[in-house]
Amino acid sequence: MNACIVIPIYEHGATIGRLVAALARYGLPIYVVDDGSGPATQAELARVRAEFPLVRLSRLERNSGKGAAVTHGMRQALADGMTHALQIDADGQHDPADVPRFLERARARPDAVICGEAKFDASVPKIRFYGRYLTHACVWLETLSFDIRDSMCGFRLYPLEALRPLIEAHVIPSRMDYDTAVLVRLFWRGVPVEQLPTRIVYPPGGLSHFRMLRDNLRLIRMHALLIAGMVLRAPLLLARRLRRPA
Repeated sequence: MNACIVIPIYEHGATIGRLVAALARYGLPIYVVDDGSGPATQAELARVRAEFPLVRLSRLERNSGKGAAVTHGMRQALADGMTHALQIDADGQHDPADVPRFLERARARPDAVICGEAKFDASVPKIRFYGRYLTHACVWLETLSFDIRDSMCGFRLYPLEALRPLIEAHVIPSRMDYDTAVLVRLFWRGVPVEQLPTRIVYPPGGLSHFRMLRDNLRLIRMHALLIAGMVLRAPLLLARRLRRPA
């Protein structure tokens, strides 16, 4: 397994230095994709790259969305011969200490997506906590299974060859709907999904780019498309489920 880390970032200059410092101890290449941040974050990213030789910094000239930034990093990792990529957000919500757990599980199941299953503390906004269950229910319908317990956690490890066809087909959304859509589409293609419980915190004063109206409309559109896709794939999904051992 030739693994790396991919971090999409947009204006998280206040947290990226601590995150990279915590990740550098694992000795993995760190692909940081700047999604059109302003001068202050660019300066901090330049400092981080100079301090940590493992960082491979690239930039999208205008803000294109989390999905676009992650996909850009995955393309770079594939071009460099990486086999697996661990995606982690730049906002400080994810626990870098869990990286060895993701790698260990991936070594045992190199064909599977190892997806974080969020375990929240008291810092989580209640509307975000309960709102996630709407997406959970939609995903269970879209996959005709309960295999994906949490499709929204952005802390996950991909087998890159499984991801390549979706990248090349340009079917992955470019913004906040990326995390759920890519997981459902990988499941449709028969890629196993394993959930790994991981602690999620909402740091005081943390910067969120989720826009309630705009991004919820995107999620509604995404789920409508995925439900339509499920209808077309329902015979295959049900047959696959029946073939499983009890």
